[in-house]
Formats: sequence, C-alpha cells, structure tokens
Amino acid sequence: MAKAMWNGVVIAESDETVQVEGNHYFPPSAIRTEYFTDSSDHTVCPWKGTASYYDVVVDGDVNSGAAWYYPDPKPAASDIKGYIAFWRGVTVSG
Repeated sequence: MAKAMWNGVVIAESDETVQVEGNHYFPPSAIRTEYFTDSSDHTVCPWKGTASYYDVVVDGDVNSGAAWYYPDPKPAASDIKGYIAFWRGVTVSG
C-alpha cells in the first residue's frame, strides 16, 4: 500500500499505483479530493506530454503545484492517464 502524506495528513492511499521514473502515480480514486485545488501550472515532458497540477491544501497551508497528472498523455504514457504523482515535500511511502 502506497501513501502520500503532507503536513501529517494522508492525502492519497492505494495499492494500485503505477511507478514511472521513481514516482508513484496514484489512481484518481485514491486521492482525498478535499485536499486538492486546481492549479494553473503546466509543464511538458517530451515523452509523457503536458502535465497539469494541483495545489495541496492542509489546515490552510498551501503547497503550490505539489501534485501533477497527465490528463491526455502521449501513447507511451497512456497507463498513467489521470493518475496523480507528488513532489515538493509530499512524502510517499510504500
């Protein structure tokens, strides 16, 4: 079971993550949506496509762009479509 935590709170948990480049990508159903708000940030990966971001908000503290996902990935990354990964201090274990 993989868990993502920030500020002492579990924000995602699943035994069905997909690992890509050392990151656990959590299925959309695994995130606790009350801790996520849309971000206007986007980046481009040459082989995965354009990533969109979420801000993670716990107890009023905002971790800007701490979660990312590929809503419409390139074919090589189709297995992580919509799945969410973390960085910027979010601890992932499992």
